[in-house]
Amino acid sequence: MSPADEPVVPVTSVRARIESKFPRGLVIRLVAYLFVGHLFAFFVYLLFVLGAENQ
Repeated sequence: MSPADEPVVPVTSVRARIESKFPRGLVIRLVAYLFVGHLFAFFVYLLFVLGAENQ
C-alpha cells in the first residue's frame, strides 16, 4: 500500500475536538463556576486577613 492509497484523515482543530467531547453549555458553566468559586475563596481569604489585622 503506497502513501497515496491511504485514506486522508481531515485535520481537526482543537476547538472542534473539544466541542465534540463536551457540550458548549457545560464548558461555559464550568468556567463560570471556577471563576465564582475563586472569587468566593478570595472573599473568604480577605475576611480572614482583615479580621486578623483588627486584633
